[in-house]
Amino acid sequence: MEDIDDSAIVFRDELWAAEVVPAFAVPGWYILRARRHAERITGLDDDELNSLARRARDLVAAVTEVTGAPATYLLVFGENYPHFHAVVTARGEDVPQQLRSGDILKLVPDHVNPSGRQSGSRDPGRLRTRRRTPRRRTVGMPDRRTTSRR
Repeated sequence: MEDIDDSAIVFRDELWAAEVVPAFAVPGWYILRARRHAERITGLDDDELNSLARRARDLVAAVTEVTGAPATYLLVFGENYPHFHAVVTARGEDVPQQLRSGDILKLVPDHVNPSGRQSGSRDPGRLRTRRRTPRRRTVGMPDRRTTSRR
């Protein structure tokens, strides 16, 4: 993942990266991952653990602000991919009740961008800048305009 295209990067610091990855290139969905290999949350070191909550909070807040989603999920399973990562998903109003919470992942086959990238109004750069811009279109969310809370 370290060689992912720059356009897919929301942020990177020495411990964490937030990115769009091809398997989850669904509008409003991002991966927050440890930069070094750590298996599951139990494999994180003290520095990673101490910064995880802050990074997760900031990414969830940015996704919520930019998309206007009524719910933004932070999902951690640690089952299919042993490298520690969390999926951050914006959930739109029209996502049916039976596809909310963990079942939101069932939307992936119908909403993933075949190019493996978010583009246009879904550009991760929006989260980097969080300036006055149109809201990102998310699964089940109409396009609307917003202003930053700054």
